[in-house]
Amino acid sequence: MARRPQGGGKATDRSATSKGANMQHALDPLAALLKGAGLRRSEPDAPGATSTPAPKRKTAKKAAARRKKSSPKRSPLAVDFPHMPAIPGVRLGAVAAGIRYKGRRDLMIASFSSGTTVAGVFTQSKTASAPVEWCKRSISAENPEAGLLVVNSGNSNAFTGKAGDDAVKEIASVAAKAAGCRQRDIFIASTGVIGEPLPVNKIVSRLPSMVRGTSPRAWSAATEAIMTTDTFPKGATRTARIDGVEVKINGIAKGSGMIAPDLATMLAFVFTDAAIPSDVLQSLLLLGTRDSFNAITVDSDTSTSDTVLCFATGEAKLEKPITRAGDRRLADFRNQLHDLMQDLALQIVRDGEGASKLVKVVVTGATSTSAARTIALSIANSPLVKTAVAGEDPNWGRIVMAVGKSGEAADRDKLKIVMNGIPVASKGQVDPDYVESKGAAAMKEKEITIEVDVGVGRGDSTIWTCDLTQRYIAINADYRS
Repeated sequence: MARRPQGGGKATDRSATSKGANMQHALDPLAALLKGAGLRRSEPDAPGATSTPAPKRKTAKKAAARRKKSSPKRSPLAVDFPHMPAIPGVRLGAVAAGIRYKGRRDLMIASFSSGTTVAGVFTQSKTASAPVEWCKRSISAENPEAGLLVVNSGNSNAFTGKAGDDAVKEIASVAAKAAGCRQRDIFIASTGVIGEPLPVNKIVSRLPSMVRGTSPRAWSAATEAIMTTDTFPKGATRTARIDGVEVKINGIAKGSGMIAPDLATMLAFVFTDAAIPSDVLQSLLLLGTRDSFNAITVDSDTSTSDTVLCFATGEAKLEKPITRAGDRRLADFRNQLHDLMQDLALQIVRDGEGASKLVKVVVTGATSTSAARTIALSIANSPLVKTAVAGEDPNWGRIVMAVGKSGEAADRDKLKIVMNGIPVASKGQVDPDYVESKGAAAMKEKEITIEVDVGVGRGDSTIWTCDLTQRYIAINADYRS
């Protein structure tokens, strides 16, 4: 391990001392503002002082302080990680590879039994990462299958040019050899800082031993390994029946910031032992994404790395095979899959960076479902609405603003707004029975529902988001520190 160089500086003269004191005085108000936002600026050496190596005790204290700072405070909206049963045909592993984080897991794999089918949806970002482009090509192949999933955190391998593509190819080559499958059967995802070269050797050097050491029950460890600014691991499990045969569905996800709906807005991996061909699985995944991962937003920013993959091992055998998504025997599976995906999506919103409140935005009375979704997103993404929620202020005027700026049709004189069950506006003005103190009391709840009827049609849509707090600024300002 490379040692940190010890600082050293020259003593300043009297003139420099005076200038330094004046500069320090001038920066004091700035320091106070940054402190209030949870930020910090680097402090200059004291005038006339020469830097010397710190005593070991102080160094240890500083290291402890850094570790404490780097451990994010658990979201007040967090939910506990569930008990996850083994999925026949799926084995997992996770290690601390030192990709970016020290002393925490940052690399996971999932290995699959022969014949596992796979489906995926990906970010629509025009600057998608190298792993996303690799997975897209694999999914587009005829009858895609999966042999191994490799996921790292700490580095997104995005905007890394040819070096990023070469890194993905090297991972696929080593992983395929270790797993005994084709390179096209290797699926890769990366999450973390954009624009930094991926330390690929730290990954490929661990893959052979990881493949040998997988376990069918390492769900918690695998989920922790894909976290970045997440404050809690996210998992969900369901059971369903297909033609009388019980099948299991497990899902894990990561996401906290850079979350906005655009096919897929984070990393999420779903595993089942159901026997479902890849084309049918793809249809089911697309349908489930619409009202789950595509119906959430934290900060309106779509990541370069967003990936949702679903793997079906086929270990739960059926007498008559499934051949189409509309098969009635899939009804229960489809419902349970959609419910699991929405569960994971809402966990991501609950872990929105700095979030203190979960917000559900329901828009009705729009000209179409698409128009309702546009209006709902306009409300959910508005910094003014989100900060009002954070401040527990029932400022319905900001909601009116967000409806108006959406560009979709709305009847000003029929507009209705209800916040946590309390009518605050009706017929285009404040509701005659509205009492501000009741509205303010309702906004103190941890979960807020904003209902808006725009009075021009029958279209409706629901979007989930969170509030916007000072903590969001602090997390993102220090993200690369």
